[in-house]
Formats: sequence, C-alpha cells, structure tokens
Amino acid sequence: MMMGNAWWNLTLRFLLELSALLGLGMAGWTFSTEFWRWILAITLPLVAAVFWGTFAVLNDPSRSGQAPVPVSGAVRLVLELIVLFGGAAGYYLAGHAATGIVMALLIALSYAFSLDRLGWLLRQ
Repeated sequence: MMMGNAWWNLTLRFLLELSALLGLGMAGWTFSTEFWRWILAITLPLVAAVFWGTFAVLNDPSRSGQAPVPVSGAVRLVLELIVLFGGAAGYYLAGHAATGIVMALLIALSYAFSLDRLGWLLRQ
C-alpha cells in the first residue's frame, strides 16, 4: 500500500471530493439569480463529477485502475487541483470563508501525505 493511501487520507480525500462538489454548487447558486441559479447549482458539480470520473491515469492505484479517457498524470493532477480548490473557492466566495480556508488547508494536508502518489502521477 502506498503511504499516501492510508485509510484516514483516503477517507479525507473522499470527503474533500464531496465537499468540493457542494462548494461548486454553492458558488453556482450564489453568483446567479432566478432560473440560472438552479442551472448553475446543478451543472457545476455535475460537470466536475463527470470530468473527475472520466479523465484518469491508466492503472492509478488510488482509483480502480481503469480510465474511461486516459490522460497523463500531470493532466489528472491539474484536474484534481481545479476541482478541489475550485470547491474551496466556491465556499469562500459564497460567503463561507472559514469553510473555504479550512478545506484548502485539508486539501494541502492530504496531498502532503500523498507525495508518493504525486510523484507517480508526474512520472505518468
């Protein structure tokens, strides 16, 4: 088992992924009005989830190993950072600054304990 895949870090990562989707939805809701509020609140997290599940590195040990659309490790890492920190920014910009800051710190903590995975991604 890779060091970055300790049970607590996998749990944290999963919760951060879910939180990012919520943060993106909150941003969509906050920065639009009336009808568009509903569209963006649903569409932003849905698009992020589709990208997250679709674009992957073949044989990624932190995932199922399958990649519906194979991408390089650098592309996957950028996608992860955009979605996760985008969710944190969503909280911050939607008026929940403390939640956004704590989430950003937890993302950094999770990646700090996943240096082996980061190295693996960047070699792919």
